[in-house]
Amino acid sequence: MAVDLSHLHSIEDHLIRERARLAKARGDSEVALRTVWVAQAERELANERKFLGLPLEVLAPAMSDDELLLALAA
Repeated sequence: MAVDLSHLHSIEDHLIRERARLAKARGDSEVALRTVWVAQAERELANERKFLGLPLEVLAPAMSDDELLLALAA
């Protein structure tokens, strides 16, 4: 039986959007609030991965956009 990963992907998409919003946050209070929201989304993602029996850590190393572009250009 195939595992439905749609909820996992939805959480991952939400986390990506929240991290982008955090990166664009301007005021201290907005940064603090969005930091909490990112942490909540990260916990939700970890819990979903645990529920599905998947590794909690992403197997691919985290890269910045510039590092990714350099790796792709090589």
